[in-house]
Amino acid sequence: MNKIQTIFLIVILTISCSSPSQSDSTPASSTPQTGDVIPQLNATPLPTRPAYAPAELVEYTAQTGDTLPALALRFNTSVDEILSANTFIPRDATTMPQGMPMQIPIYYRALWGTTFQSIPDHAFVNSPTSSGFNTEAFVQSQNGWWKNYRAYVAGEIRTGAELVDYVATNYSINPRLLLAILEYQGGALSQDSAPVNRKLLGLERTFWESHYLQLVIAANTLNNGYYGWRNGSLLEFEDANGNLFRPDPWQNAGSAALQYYFSRMYAGNEFANAIHANGLFETYTNLFGNPWNDSFELIPGSLTQPELTLPFPNAQTWSYTGGPHTGWGTGEPYAALDFAPQLEKSGCVSPNPENYVTAIADGLVVRSSVNEGVVLDLDKDGDERTGWVIYYLHLATNQRAVVGENLNAGDLIGYPSCEGGRSTGTHVHIARKYNGEWMLADSAIPFVLNGWVAHNGSREYLGTLTRGNEVVIACECGDDFTSVNANYP
Repeated sequence: MNKIQTIFLIVILTISCSSPSQSDSTPASSTPQTGDVIPQLNATPLPTRPAYAPAELVEYTAQTGDTLPALALRFNTSVDEILSANTFIPRDATTMPQGMPMQIPIYYRALWGTTFQSIPDHAFVNSPTSSGFNTEAFVQSQNGWWKNYRAYVAGEIRTGAELVDYVATNYSINPRLLLAILEYQGGALSQDSAPVNRKLLGLERTFWESHYLQLVIAANTLNNGYYGWRNGSLLEFEDANGNLFRPDPWQNAGSAALQYYFSRMYAGNEFANAIHANGLFETYTNLFGNPWNDSFELIPGSLTQPELTLPFPNAQTWSYTGGPHTGWGTGEPYAALDFAPQLEKSGCVSPNPENYVTAIADGLVVRSSVNEGVVLDLDKDGDERTGWVIYYLHLATNQRAVVGENLNAGDLIGYPSCEGGRSTGTHVHIARKYNGEWMLADSAIPFVLNGWVAHNGSREYLGTLTRGNEVVIACECGDDFTSVNANYP
């Protein structure tokens, strides 16, 4: 047990001895001075935030996945000020333990939104809490039109339930949440027929009007909200009528993501209803029970990345062609990095036999598909929703590792290519997930490969890798500044 874990364990033990336990219906949330918010179908009026004095200390209880940089941005303060007010937290702390009491110096912003929390993070992400849920059986048990819906996706005709699972797997969003959204906005599980409006979820994108593609946009939008709140970059947005909305700083990532999602198509009372107790929360609870009854800790305190290697043989030099960018979809999460072998010409060309992609840690292959990528499960329990997994995309069909293969770090997992998704040249795309949550490449738990640390650039795909005083700059150009290997310099 390291220093951070020891200190945080002492704090958690203190909590368990001195604080009253929450009931099963109480969400893991916190509000300053006024106590915990309990989502109920018939909710009492929620507390509002006063105009705090500058740097006034407010009470906060850490939520799963919280980091000091994100908390500082949400409360309009600084990491240094948080550390000064909480001297028991080490400066090199990664994630805060769920339930840890803190005091945060706050600098008030006007127009903070509701304190109501719609959904816990473990019920937002395709996490271990969704293991064992049978989407097909559940959809078939309902009377709604979604069980008869079909769409041709990724080379095959899929049922409504299969489409939900396909989106849930690729975007790593809980299938129960996707079903609740389909029911809340489209009566998919209870109505005999779909709404006449082809834009089922009210999401605007040219040629994306079909029910399946609306679900895809929804998942992408949800992830943009979730990971934007997680990293502290999404602090305010406008609703459908252009009204400014700032999520309450005490919000959790899942609830902030739903607020962002519903702001894309609603305003006024329609927006307010969607993000309160009689909105999506009520629909979800009627279908699956109160998600706050499960206290599962999605991201534990003091989480660290296991040792990982670069995704190619140690003796080789490849180009760092893509800095932090989306793990899947567009926009957030900036979880992925791209590498390409040094080839004689650009574009989609076959690499030499020795230029293969490697397993970056020991693991079990639990998914292998040209369209959906390859997943290496590091805890080898066969479930990509639990523990650390490594996600690969653009591996060629030929010699790609198959499901069930047990690989050691450095073993061949496939060849870089342009297969799967959009690609302008031969490369491999890699990202990390923990308990189903995409792990941001530049974060309190940075993506580190053979000691090379990933950093964001001014926009997606830009950025650097650093190790000591050495810097590698991401660029599709494949010049000397992009060259990286395990032993460089």
